[in-house]
Amino acid sequence: MPTNTKILLKTQCVGLPKESDFEEAKEIAQNPKEGQIRCESLYLSLDPYLRGKISGRHISGAILPGDTMTGEAISRVQVSSDPKFKEGDLVIAHSGWQSHPVIDVAVATKVADREIPVSTYLGIMGMPGLTAYAGLLRLAEPKENDIVLVSAASGAVGSMVGQIAKIKNCHVVGIAGSDEKCEWVKNVAAMDNCINYKSQDLSEKIKEYCSNGIDVYFDNVGADTLQAAMEQLAPYARVVLCGLMAQYNSNSMPAGPNPAWIIKSRATVKGMVVYDHEDLREQFMNDVSQWIKDERIHYLEDVTEGLNKAPKAFTRLMQGLNHGKTIVKIND
Repeated sequence: MPTNTKILLKTQCVGLPKESDFEEAKEIAQNPKEGQIRCESLYLSLDPYLRGKISGRHISGAILPGDTMTGEAISRVQVSSDPKFKEGDLVIAHSGWQSHPVIDVAVATKVADREIPVSTYLGIMGMPGLTAYAGLLRLAEPKENDIVLVSAASGAVGSMVGQIAKIKNCHVVGIAGSDEKCEWVKNVAAMDNCINYKSQDLSEKIKEYCSNGIDVYFDNVGADTLQAAMEQLAPYARVVLCGLMAQYNSNSMPAGPNPAWIIKSRATVKGMVVYDHEDLREQFMNDVSQWIKDERIHYLEDVTEGLNKAPKAFTRLMQGLNHGKTIVKIND
C-alpha cells in the first residue's frame, strides 16, 4: 500500500501565513469503499480564498488546526470501486493537500481531453477561469469600447478578465504589483496599459489611463485599490467585487469606499461568488479552450514541485510574490 502524505494546518495563521503554520503527516493510503476511488495527486491548486477559510471567514467554511488543508487537485485514479471510473482516469476534485486521497465519486469530475495542458484545469480552464468568465460576461456585461479596469491583472482571475475583455473589443487597463508583472500584462496578455501600484500613484494613473472614467471595474483586491477605482467611475458603471486580497491577512476589516461615488455615477455593484454560475461551465470551457488554441488567451503558471513545498508556495502567494496561477506539482 502506498503512503498518503498530507499537509495539515498546525496553527491558525496570524497575519501573513508562515511555513511553520503547517505540518506534514503520513498514513497508509486507504482502499476505496463502494462509490469511491483512490487516486494519486498530480497537481494541486493554491488560491487566496484558502486564507479566508483559515480565518473562518469564507462562505465555504473553515479550516481548523489539525485539519488537512483543502484545495482543488487533479489526480490519476489508482483503484476504483465505482464502474464509472477506471484506473488511469484523470479527475478533478477538492481532495486537498495530500498525495493519495480517497475521493467520493459524487464530487469527482473526469478531466476531458481538449488537447490543452491538464494543469490549465486548475487555472484558466478551472475555478479561476469560470470566475473571470461569469463575473465579466454575466455580471458586468461589457460593451464594445468600454473602459475596463482590473486589479491583480497578472493573476489567474485578473489576467482572464483582461483578456476576455480584449476579445470583446474593450479598452483594458490592468493593475499589478511589479514592473515584471506589468510587462507581462501588456506584452503577453495584450492589455492596453498596466499600473504598478507599488511604484506609481494609483489614483493619478487611473485618471491618466481612464480619462473618460471606468465603465467596468473588476475588483480582486478591495481596500485602497477599490477606493481609488470608485472615485473614477463613469456614469452607469458596473463594478464586480470578486476578491479581498488586501484583507485576507488582516484580523480587522478595512473601511469601505464612500457610497457617494456609487450614487454619483449611478453605478451597479455586484458581488461575485463562482458557485452561483455552474450553469455556464460547459459554455465557458468550450469558449476558453478554443481561445487558447487560437492563441487569443495566454496564461502564466507559477509551479512549485513537491507537496512538502506547498506551505512555502502558499506563503509566497499570500505575499503577492507569485507570477500567475499558483500550482504545486506533486507527481508526473
